[in-house]
Amino acid sequence: MKRLIGLLFLLGVCTFLAGAQEEPIPPKRTHAVKVGLFGGFTPGWLFLDVKPINEFLAAGKGAPLKEDGIFMTGGAGAAYIMLLPNVRVGGMGMTGAIRSTSIDLNAVRRDAELRVGFGGVTIEYVWPVTERLDFSAGAMLGWGGADITLRQSNGGTNTWVGEQEQFAQWTAGNPGNMTRTLSGAFFVWVPSVDVEYSLLGWLGVRLGASYVGMSFPSWKVDANYELLGVPSGVTGKGFMVNAGVFVGTF
Repeated sequence: MKRLIGLLFLLGVCTFLAGAQEEPIPPKRTHAVKVGLFGGFTPGWLFLDVKPINEFLAAGKGAPLKEDGIFMTGGAGAAYIMLLPNVRVGGMGMTGAIRSTSIDLNAVRRDAELRVGFGGVTIEYVWPVTERLDFSAGAMLGWGGADITLRQSNGGTNTWVGEQEQFAQWTAGNPGNMTRTLSGAFFVWVPSVDVEYSLLGWLGVRLGASYVGMSFPSWKVDANYELLGVPSGVTGKGFMVNAGVFVGTF
């Protein structure tokens, strides 16, 4: 009887150990190939040099733009390609604007707006760090621009007759209310590094830094006439910190 009990006990221990060995061990994600796709919202803060634009505005009695940067908003998405492990390809686009207003002693109001935007194709390589944490580096190549919109108003109430008089002044070469848009188009390149964390299996967040570079400018006035002599410092380039909230598979 004692031998039978001992045999049964030994058989039970062996069965327990065998069952424990059959339990699947979660693979270490740091050595796994990334798969999936995602898309979401990408805010950011672009630090750009507006001093050349402010010098231009001051010469025209306008108010300077703030120099602490532009809040950018946009979206991005990507999918991993299986031909190259841990490489993903996608796209992104962002835009933002800052404004200034001045009113002189003659009640003439002058408004200025600088709008920066860009978009293009992204390619990134991802290093899985832990089960939920990833590090990525890559770049965006695309097109974008900077628009400077200038408005002047002599104040008062706008009426049909009043606008008719303004048009007469315009044709005489002395417009009262006026709007001008100076548009610059650029080739855009944006290298970036990001840290990404998967909160859930379908929800992730991102925090990163990038540099928005703009080259080969082409400027126009009111989208019709070529604008010459624009200083090289008048662009939408600059260092940017960015974030993101994404849904998909990670």
